[in-house]
Amino acid sequence: MRVLVTGAGGFVGPYLIAALRNQFGSELELFATSKDRVPHPSVGTIEALDVCDAAAVEEIVRRLQPDHIFHLAGLAAIPKAAANVDLAWTIHLFGSLHIARAILNNVPNSFLHHVSTGQVYGGSALPGLALDETALLAPNNTYSATKASADLALGALAAEGLRCVRLRPFNHIGPGQSEDFVVSSFAMQIARIEAGLQEPVMRVGNLDAERDFLDVRDIATAYALAIKKSGELEAGTVLNIASGRPIRIRDILHRLVALSGVRIAVEQDAARMRPSDIPRFIGDAARARQILGWSPKWDFETTLTDILNDARNRVRETASGRA
Repeated sequence: MRVLVTGAGGFVGPYLIAALRNQFGSELELFATSKDRVPHPSVGTIEALDVCDAAAVEEIVRRLQPDHIFHLAGLAAIPKAAANVDLAWTIHLFGSLHIARAILNNVPNSFLHHVSTGQVYGGSALPGLALDETALLAPNNTYSATKASADLALGALAAEGLRCVRLRPFNHIGPGQSEDFVVSSFAMQIARIEAGLQEPVMRVGNLDAERDFLDVRDIATAYALAIKKSGELEAGTVLNIASGRPIRIRDILHRLVALSGVRIAVEQDAARMRPSDIPRFIGDAARARQILGWSPKWDFETTLTDILNDARNRVRETASGRA
């Protein structure tokens, strides 16, 4: 089984590849790509591919003839998409269309696994209820709008013969995540405070928001199962990947601080506040549980411990590099 993974050098890529290897073993023939050809210790060789380049996408799909393409490439953080609007549209919409067209032109029996986001529901989350796949798409920022457009475009192409599944993961966290994301930001600040590299003050955004958090390793397992179960999926299927449990950001901060044991003051930072923040944003993944036979396995306390230990290692490595 030949699997091509785009965006393999990002946060989720190494976890997905580990999950695929665990699920399929020697049956797996893996091809990893990212915009920058940088070897990754847990991925191996990564081939350069800019999904914005239609000709390059066409060439690699024609050459590799993959059975499955897992499309992870994109701008993962909401602020980055807001700061790079044209690029966000190009990557998320046209990059996805380039892959879909390359499949239809060269390997029409191949299966596209498109990673969208739970953020596409946007304003539909305002009532605070768990969102299933029937919830209206109501994006409220550049990131979610560009992802929703790709999601809809691929749904339309599914009606024209594209074999695909659209995966809508909610917030996922774990070791190695960028500081652009709230839990990693908390952990990195705590690690710097522990190391004496930051005053014992944490700067935070909205602590009252409630979000649906999953360990990235549970997300990766769901993705691997989507490949395993692809023969049973109707073209264009949408699957939420979520825990269904709201967790208040303030509670996460308190748990991380408790794991540290360091006395830390907390200050709200206006720059970290989002104008379109929704009080409660949670997903209903009953369909994924039923179709994929999937359920989250990672304990949240273990996830937070792993994130904080990873942050400590990253701070230690950075500090030693400066010495």
